Amino acid sequence: MFEIKPWDGDTYRKQTRRSTLIIAVVFLALAMVLSSLAVMLFGTPGGDNFRFNLGGVIVAVLVMAVLMRQYFWSQPWMAAAVYGWQLKRSLMKITNVMHQVKAGVQAEDPTAMKLLRFYHLGLAQMHQLDANSSAQSSLAREADAHLAKMQALGLDAEQSRLDPSWIETVKQIHSVG
Repeated sequence: MFEIKPWDGDTYRKQTRRSTLIIAVVFLALAMVLSSLAVMLFGTPGGDNFRFNLGGVIVAVLVMAVLMRQYFWSQPWMAAAVYGWQLKRSLMKITNVMHQVKAGVQAEDPTAMKLLRFYHLGLAQMHQLDANSSAQSSLAREADAHLAKMQALGLDAEQSRLDPSWIETVKQIHSVG
């Protein structure tokens, strides 16, 4: 279950830039060391060592994937990037079933209504974190209209948590064709 948490946009961008820089530097260092090591061990002096250089880079990509999953992901300096990734992944799950969500909203299904509200809140936060004010303003009208509809139906408008079962419920009830 994902929950929208308050983040300051400037702090978020600063922290994600920092974590991106750290990841890039570690990757570059790994790629250079592993490529050099492969050429030193298997290459020929003055020969074509492209495949060994490429092999070192490929191994560096694999090592970085393991490092990301096993070590970097849980580091405090990665918190903003991890949060942003989880937020965007949650929004993408809803986007993938948006036609069913909208059908549910049209039918005034409470689960679909909550799902769309979470989507609006999450998208608003994503735009705020990414400093994308133009996208934010175009979303506001739709989000406000949906909020008013939820309030008219007596539904809780505070939908800061995404329950994965909502997506499955909406998919099953409002499957199209």
